[in-house]
Amino acid sequence: MSAPVTEDLLIVGAGGFARETAQAVRDVAAADVARGRPPRWRLAGHLDDDPALHGREVDGVPVPGGCELVHDLPAARVVVCVGSPRDYAVRARLVRRLGLPVDRYATVVHPAAAVSGSSAVGPGSVLLAHCVLTAGVRVGSHVAVMPQAVLTHEDEVGDFATLASGVRLGGGVRVGRGAYVGAGALVREYAGIGAWSLTGMGSTVLADVPAGEVWAGSPARHLRPAGATALAELAREAGVPGGAPCGPAGDAPVPAGDAPVRAGAPAHGTEDGTGPNGRRPQTRMESPLV
Repeated sequence: MSAPVTEDLLIVGAGGFARETAQAVRDVAAADVARGRPPRWRLAGHLDDDPALHGREVDGVPVPGGCELVHDLPAARVVVCVGSPRDYAVRARLVRRLGLPVDRYATVVHPAAAVSGSSAVGPGSVLLAHCVLTAGVRVGSHVAVMPQAVLTHEDEVGDFATLASGVRLGGGVRVGRGAYVGAGALVREYAGIGAWSLTGMGSTVLADVPAGEVWAGSPARHLRPAGATALAELAREAGVPGGAPCGPAGDAPVPAGDAPVRAGAPAHGTEDGTGPNGRRPQTRMESPLV
């Protein structure tokens, strides 16, 4: 058997989630060394499309340039660490734009995470400290699982989903592709969280959340449709003509009124309040719940 080889790792993004992932990579390396084996990865840098960051360092990690530099370093493994509740579809757009083969993507699991032997985690996904996958859990590709999230027996999480800090999923929950489940949300066993939906922070989900909707509250109720970029992804995957046109790079355009989110945008942000089930809220929610 050949000895383990340390590989270079590029983190696409330089915001909050990317910085947390960089720290997880450092912690993985420290755990490897403590066990007497070479570190799995060497942090080669953050890549970010914000030119103000180029040539600088983020927490001691260099930012040599924009995201397209992944193509100039073909031996490096990659993990895409972008996203925000303001535009949680950005990770899918960026992965599509980069067009890398699956074997370029690393899977980062913090040494303080507990992943059972019967569970599986896909390429490009990141599991941060103290998250738990108990039994028969399936996590797709490019999924972000934040600290202290708990996924119990037979949960399934689709590609590009985000589970924010402290999320608790009962057994048999299905989280759809690209869904964002806000910090501290509780999801009842066997409930479904629809693709490209957003569940507000602190919500208690007792019924299925439909695709492309924002639900929040305790119990969680319908608030409004998801944002334009999430709905564009939903339409694109459904094959709706004209639903989500793509540019030459395969990147769905940001509709008018939605501020673009740079690659290094923070992974955590604000989320919305609640309204009566299936109706617009009766009270105005100008200031979202933080």
